[in-house]
Amino acid sequence: MTIQVDSREKARAIKKILATFDSEGVKYYISKLWTGDYMSLDNPRLIIDRKQNISEICNNVTQDHTRFRNELIRAQENGIKLVILCEHGNGINSLQDLVFWVNPRAKKRVRIDGKWTDIDVKAMKGDVLYKILNTLQDKYGCEFLFCDKKDTGKRILEILGGCYDT
Repeated sequence: MTIQVDSREKARAIKKILATFDSEGVKYYISKLWTGDYMSLDNPRLIIDRKQNISEICNNVTQDHTRFRNELIRAQENGIKLVILCEHGNGINSLQDLVFWVNPRAKKRVRIDGKWTDIDVKAMKGDVLYKILNTLQDKYGCEFLFCDKKDTGKRILEILGGCYDT
């Protein structure tokens, strides 16, 4: 298997991923991808878009919604199955686990009358994100998968090699 890695991936962020490829004897090269971040030359119709955590996905479906939706549409129109692989860990192993996810930005610690108090702030809740991602999967044919950061390289190889569970 030879993997194309998008040139916009930050070298520091993918150091361990590339080390996994090296240790498994997988060839790769770095070049700009039209969509996503990782593609096997054996199956250019399956592409992985890596996300560093759930907060990045929240940003994609809120502030960057138009750009993100356009990427999903572009993949769908060209017969590409886009797998969004989120490196979150912390008990989030599937889309269903998002229902119980607590956004760390949902509470803000402020000092009132000399005492620290937690106040609720408007932030994406896990159950809402779960519904949004399910809708995106149904509408655009993409898939959201999750893994621990330490397992990302291995997970990419499983997915691109066709050996993954949905």
